[in-house]
Amino acid sequence: MNKKRWLSLSLAVLLTLAGCGARAAEERTPKRYEASFLTLFDTVTTVVGYAEREEDFRAVTQRFHDELLEYHQLFDIYNDYEGIVNLKALNDSAGGGAVAVDGRIVDLLLFCRELYESTGGRVDVTMGSVLSLWHEAREEGVEDPEQAALPDIQALRAAAEHTGFDRVVIDEAAATVEITDPDLRLDVGAVAKGYAVERVCEGLPSGLLVSVGGNVRATGSKPQGDAPWVVGVQDPDGGREDYLHTVYVTDGSVVTSGDYQRYYTVDGVRYHHIIDPDTLFPAGYWRAVTILCGDSGLADALSTALYTLPREAGQALLDRCGAEALWVDGDGNEFYSPGFSKLLRT
Repeated sequence: MNKKRWLSLSLAVLLTLAGCGARAAEERTPKRYEASFLTLFDTVTTVVGYAEREEDFRAVTQRFHDELLEYHQLFDIYNDYEGIVNLKALNDSAGGGAVAVDGRIVDLLLFCRELYESTGGRVDVTMGSVLSLWHEAREEGVEDPEQAALPDIQALRAAAEHTGFDRVVIDEAAATVEITDPDLRLDVGAVAKGYAVERVCEGLPSGLLVSVGGNVRATGSKPQGDAPWVVGVQDPDGGREDYLHTVYVTDGSVVTSGDYQRYYTVDGVRYHHIIDPDTLFPAGYWRAVTILCGDSGLADALSTALYTLPREAGQALLDRCGAEALWVDGDGNEFYSPGFSKLLRT
């Protein structure tokens, strides 16, 4: 997984608790609770919601944690887990025949294949060999800034020869996957976190707000007054609590991709982690792209796809997917899809 540490989209929750006259009424009023975890998808996860009893809320959040942890381990491309055939194991088996995998991996890869086709290849999880070269260069550059260097362009071009879904054979009925090219590697970092959040949230009660490293998903409006949640969109030039805007969300997702989230510097130039599949270098159209749509997995993928496209092409993709977006360019100018402004609070 291309480990995007933070899609630094912070959440702001507006709490309105009506005053109650009688003690019995107070006891029936749901209270706001919050739980946080640090072990899921290598980022901070927060769940906010309302319940009459704290133990009820804790039971829901524990179930959420346990289910998301399973997805985290299945979709991990860096670590092995005892008794689990995950994406790392699948990558390690490239060129060695079909591998029996969990059905959730099959479903993810089918979803990714659909995204590859619908985005014209802008979201390509078979680019792991290319992305790994950037990952290694970035890790070395962060650790030793004075020796920071770009990946070798010839190595990037050679790695790009080992991509393509035609080399990933998915047998849905048998629940097997075969990577026919020994040098192809899967990297689902542009999709996996949002996809996993969506799958787990399908089984959650209504009225929760989930943020997994900034991938925000609301499972319904707040129970008091049927009020929407309010989510902050981070200012690319500010800190985590500095917002460009806040937006209303009731049952859907907000996801941002930006050049300020994971990057390193070479000779005074910042190189971020979102790679244009055409140039094999970091995309240069935008500083940040925020997506609003009903599905968290689709929102995650679209935030990457639109980041690598000019605005007109990005809007055409949004229209096909039924999503909205906010673009921020290098000069700080903001551009909105037609429906985005209707969801703005500030």
